[in-house]
Amino acid sequence: MRRRDLLAGLGAAGLGAASLVRPARAAGPQVHPQAYRRGNGADPETLDPHKTSTLAEATILLDLYEGLSAYGPDGSLGPGAAEGWTTSADGLTWTFRLRPDGRWSNGDAVVADDFVHGFRRMLDPATGAKYASVLAPVRNAQAVNRGAMPVDAVGVAAPDPLTVVIQLEQPTPYFVELMTHQASTPVHRPSLARFGEAFTRPGNLVSNGAYLLRDFSPNDRITAIRNPHYREAGRVAIPQVEYIPTPDLAAAVRRFAAGEIDSLDDLPADQVRSLKSRFGDAVVLNPALGVLALMVNVRKRPLDDARVRRALSLALDREFLAEAVWGETMLPAYSLTPAGLDNALPPPTMPGRDLSPLEREDAAVALLREAGYGPGAKPLAVELRTNITDNNRNTMVAIADLWRPLNVTTSFAATDAKTHFAYLRDGGPFDLARMSWIADYADPQNFLFLVESDNDGFNSGRYASPAYDALMREAARETDLEARARILYRAEELFLADLPWIPLLHYRHKHLIGPRLRGFVPNLRGVSPTRWLSLA
Repeated sequence: MRRRDLLAGLGAAGLGAASLVRPARAAGPQVHPQAYRRGNGADPETLDPHKTSTLAEATILLDLYEGLSAYGPDGSLGPGAAEGWTTSADGLTWTFRLRPDGRWSNGDAVVADDFVHGFRRMLDPATGAKYASVLAPVRNAQAVNRGAMPVDAVGVAAPDPLTVVIQLEQPTPYFVELMTHQASTPVHRPSLARFGEAFTRPGNLVSNGAYLLRDFSPNDRITAIRNPHYREAGRVAIPQVEYIPTPDLAAAVRRFAAGEIDSLDDLPADQVRSLKSRFGDAVVLNPALGVLALMVNVRKRPLDDARVRRALSLALDREFLAEAVWGETMLPAYSLTPAGLDNALPPPTMPGRDLSPLEREDAAVALLREAGYGPGAKPLAVELRTNITDNNRNTMVAIADLWRPLNVTTSFAATDAKTHFAYLRDGGPFDLARMSWIADYADPQNFLFLVESDNDGFNSGRYASPAYDALMREAARETDLEARARILYRAEELFLADLPWIPLLHYRHKHLIGPRLRGFVPNLRGVSPTRWLSLA
């Protein structure tokens, strides 16, 4: 997953760091003069691609491993370990042709059975993979992951050493992107057999990507060097990467200013304005695959009345929230899905977007009065539930202020992130709750599925629309991408009319790019594999 904000703070289980690392060296790491010092959030809990769960881990694994498809320098999708693929007319059979020159970092050939083994290991319940859902479209994957079928029932086969055939449960237009994910990469079978769980340690880990693991000094850096057996090693410009953990963003900025770090992939939101003044074009903000919203408990009166939900939405000044509260690190959201997704039309926008703030407030008052609330009528009392951060707290206070002219009185319930999301997941009562979502792939389905009536994991507001569910099922069956995009557009129109979530803001990526780094291309997915970068 890459990247579910919903899971932030829930903590990642899996291998403990102690099983992955060796003691820190007495002397400091030997840094290549052309090393790329890459700020990277936090130390990984694991470098086992089938047990990973964090963005920081994904950034490293994207350099160490290569799936059947891979990201280009601008985040676009293209061939990876496979040089190409074909799909059957019904969209259910994908045939990938592996590159004949694919090699592991020890020189072994990359063969189709490596991928078959990787898929089976990823879905084996004994692996405990948190990202097993990435392979959910594969035939029998979910049953295997539940333990209801044996692992060899997974719909993947290797008819010859250079061919991988994957059977799907239903057409999945975004399947190529899923094959870039670390969950879809193979692991080196002889190393796993020899070292067991220790196969990820430096000296043991054999990878098939552009880089190989050289060293791991906890709380200091992870070092990877260019894989000499990589098929395009001669075109990989940067010989060494130092992934430097940056859990303290303010400290990371100071290290960047001192020339100790070449790039950061996150910035302190409350400092962005001053950072732009200080570093100019080195600060790069660009749209991301995420949305911040208020989830509504649509089964609780009076929030079960769509007029009330629309009124609350109309009264929100999203430009103010984006600029004054979030320092332009977020964008106003008038749709659930952000613009720029694959397989999608430009997203529909919620009614009232073109009105002035005063006109929206008037429309909100009118809707509330129709519902029996509002100025001069019965006050509407609601509780806003959120996880605690400075920005979240400020956002909720600002929303309460914006609702006050509607005769809405707001109370707050704030907890840590772990408690907040567990509370919602376990069905705790609420009125409106902060919810955010970072998509795993750039397809509208990965946003719209959140409120399907049978989505017990994320649809905590218990939205249940037969018409919406029918559109999602129709889209899942549709193999024509343009027709599918139109169906999903209609589903989002229905979402925006019903507002089971009230979209607030869309996320932006926040980068700080140093003068030595070349080839960085901002993109919606926020990926920038090191193999495409260079240093001045």
